[in-house]
Parts: sequence; structure tokens; C-alpha cells
Amino acid sequence: MSATGEILRSYRAPRDVMRRLLAALEADDRPEARLMVYLLAGCLIIFVGQVPGLMALPLAQADAPPREALLGITFFGWLFVWPLIFYLLAAISHLVARIFGAAGSYRDARAALFWSVLAVSPLMLLRGMVETSFGAGRQLTAVDFVVGLAFFALWSISLLEAEKAPTR
Repeated sequence: MSATGEILRSYRAPRDVMRRLLAALEADDRPEARLMVYLLAGCLIIFVGQVPGLMALPLAQADAPPREALLGITFFGWLFVWPLIFYLLAAISHLVARIFGAAGSYRDARAALFWSVLAVSPLMLLRGMVETSFGAGRQLTAVDFVVGLAFFALWSISLLEAEKAPTR
């Protein structure tokens, strides 16, 4: 199962992709490492998608931070802070799902969220291209809406599939 093929397939059949991912995690000897790679790869791609927008920012003010500082802070945020936030969000989503009678595990909830981050990350590259080409405006707002909608749709469908039945 190639990740790029599964990302493309996620937009057509997200439930099937999540089922295959959960089955692959069961057969994997290090499932948490695989999930961490999905999350970090998604966060890295999202960071790369933000670089053109950061480079295009006008820094004409005397007290404006240098571009390198903006890039460094953004890199740190996406590779160190956001993963922690995603772990917390996955745990909260699992607890909320348990209230409604879900039978999955914390790992399944992490799989759903981390895969959704990776699956939406190519759209963030598109967002960066639109931001660089058109700047802030209706086009960027439309792309932001599509990216947000795609993320929440993939995450909710994946979470429903992951929490449907126990994998153990």
C-alpha cells in the first residue's frame, strides 16, 4: 500500500482506506511509529505549503522579524507543537466517541486523525500556491473553505470507521 495512492483513494473511498489502514496497523510490529510518520509527514507537507506565503510577506517595518525567524517559528510549530495538539485532539475525539458508545481504541482515533492530516496535506500545497499567486482574497478564502471541509469530512468519516468496532 503506497501512501500516495492511498491519499488519492481517500477522496473516493475514505472508509475503505481507513479499514485497510487499521488492518495494516494490526499486522505491523510498530504501529505507533507508522502513525507518527503519517503525522510528521503531513505536518512537514503543510509547513512546505506555507513557505511561499511566508516568503511573500512584506516586512517593511523596522521592528519586523527577519524571514528566517518566521520560517523557523513556523517549522517549529508544525513539527513540534502541532503534533502534540493532534495527539490531544485524537484523545479528546476518542473520549467523545466513547460517550456515544464507540468501541474503538485511542490508537484507532489517532490513526483516523493522523491519516486525515496526511491526506489533506497536498491541498495545503495548493493553498500555498493560491496564496502566492493571488494573495488574500476570495480565491484564498474559497481554497481555505475547501481544505477545511475536506479535512473535517475525511476526519469524521475516518473516525466513524475507526470507532465502529474494536480492532483487537
